[in-house]
Amino acid sequence: MQVAQSLSGSAVIRSKSMSRGGILAMTLAMFSLLLTAAMPLATSAQSTTTAWSAPSTVYIPETGQTLDQLFLDLWRNSGGAESFGYPITKEITQSNGHVIQYLQYARFEYWPEGDANGNTVFTAEIGNELRPMALQRSIAGFASTKPKQDGTALETARATQAWLPADASKINLVDGTSYFSEETQHSVQGDFNTFWQNTGGTDYLGNPLTEQYTLSGVTYQVFDRGQLSFTKDAGVTLVPVGQLLADKYKLDQKQTDQGDVPTYSEDLFIPPPTPEPVIAAGTSQNADPNGELWLDVNLSTQYMVVYRGNVSILETYVSTGREGFETPTGTFFINSKVGTQTMEGVLGGEYYNVPDVPDVMYFTDMGHAIHGAYWHNNFGSVMSHGCINLPMDVADWLFNEASVGTRLEIHY
Repeated sequence: MQVAQSLSGSAVIRSKSMSRGGILAMTLAMFSLLLTAAMPLATSAQSTTTAWSAPSTVYIPETGQTLDQLFLDLWRNSGGAESFGYPITKEITQSNGHVIQYLQYARFEYWPEGDANGNTVFTAEIGNELRPMALQRSIAGFASTKPKQDGTALETARATQAWLPADASKINLVDGTSYFSEETQHSVQGDFNTFWQNTGGTDYLGNPLTEQYTLSGVTYQVFDRGQLSFTKDAGVTLVPVGQLLADKYKLDQKQTDQGDVPTYSEDLFIPPPTPEPVIAAGTSQNADPNGELWLDVNLSTQYMVVYRGNVSILETYVSTGREGFETPTGTFFINSKVGTQTMEGVLGGEYYNVPDVPDVMYFTDMGHAIHGAYWHNNFGSVMSHGCINLPMDVADWLFNEASVGTRLEIHY
């Protein structure tokens, strides 16, 4: 989504306590302070770390889609997959400038101008889109006559009738097993009421839009932001309304290429621990200028130390190969250098095309390189197809300092 701001008070985040699956809204720290004092890269030795930040976009392998920025924040902070399912479409920009994305159980919307309450990001009220087209012309018929119908037709008629306002006087509101919405003139009763209350009530699904109705042995009820179903075997479950509507509207649900977008895991949002590299006594100021320049890359901590002899002269977080594309371990030497290069190919069945990769230093004959990465700032987490990603300023400095033959020690 082309929205740079973070989720704030202007966006609706629905936090709730759910008995179903123990859903908890998660609030995680987004940044940890990792910067240390550094001298100019081009003129003197330094020791520096790069500020960590959580990814703004993640890849959801279950459906082959991504969640980005504000929608990602809303999803994570409001129950994630248990509340909304996984994304099933790309973000769709409408003619009015609104951005929407369908998930299995919901639709997320971004309105740049805000809604009537000033909210810019929220879960859409898609329940009304399930309303029968014939409802309006059927109201008079329900009130005036009861025609003979077969079982299927009768069920369909009752399902349509469930959208008509309920009579509050006929609902037992004394024992706490039922709720009546004055706003929509509908009730929630029995098992549906228990589920609805335990998952946040109006904060999650909104108000009821229908009474309960049965189709083919399954009982349903529609709410502002979703639909519930009930069977004796399964109990109360969410209906994948987002999926139903995406299919109804014939929206593109083709999976997207992952590229270098990280696979979703809550681990991505936990700041990495401060590494404790073993550094020989000394400072960058007293490093032997004639000592060997070599690199130590720790895959466990995603941390690199550049040594001159036995003295550390630069330290930084890096991003190495993710699962299935692990960076090789061992002793290697830079065998060639390329100032800028477009990297394209297929690895493990995944196509990638990254233009103008800067400061490329190859250290294997299989295409593994250490290079700058302008497309993310998630250093400290695995991200790549096997290369070692560096912050841009560090890559620029190292490209000028390291020569062909520079040694790399890569290990866990």
